[in-house]
Amino acid sequence: MGMVEEGRDPRVRKWAPVCQAVALLLGPYAEVVLHDPVTDRVLEIWNPMASRGRGDPSLLGELDELDPSAQDVYGPYEKLLADGRRLSSVSAVLRDAQERPSAVLCINLDRTPLEQAAAVLSAFGAPAVRRPEPLFEQDWSERIQQVIGGYVRETGRPLERMTRPDRLAILGRLDEARVFAVRRAVPVVAGALRVSRSTVYGLLAELREPSAKD
Repeated sequence: MGMVEEGRDPRVRKWAPVCQAVALLLGPYAEVVLHDPVTDRVLEIWNPMASRGRGDPSLLGELDELDPSAQDVYGPYEKLLADGRRLSSVSAVLRDAQERPSAVLCINLDRTPLEQAAAVLSAFGAPAVRRPEPLFEQDWSERIQQVIGGYVRETGRPLERMTRPDRLAILGRLDEARVFAVRRAVPVVAGALRVSRSTVYGLLAELREPSAKD
């Protein structure tokens, strides 16, 4: 083993622990490749996803043409394998003591498991059909949650950051839905909005004042 280590490229000996650590962390889903920018050849590869190996052409292109503002780290960008798998890739230019490109490290992450998991979760959590409204038309507490939750999702504003105009808008929608025709609705609305009952009564009075004058 010592003779093998002595015969290895010094750049591989230097960067192999880093490359192996990334390959071990991301398991079989990440290919880690160390390239020689001078000979444009693969110095070493961990978890190869294709048929290439050590000594094969890297086909890196010209490093001088890369965007200098990236500061030697490029990505994540997308790559595609011949079998259709999509990869998220990152490349880093590793420099020597004289700031010359010594090696290029590329990490290619197979996105297939993530895409499959996302598809399963999306299908599992998504409603398949419209809800049966007759079951909910008398459920005024459900309607309160629906109206307030709809406003939060529509505006992107959480309850704790709502302003007075926000609460007035919500109460207006609840009033149109005839929620306040139910005698016990105000405490439930106050709890859902995280305000006091007196705040809800005050806002309702303000909301209905123009109508009262008319």
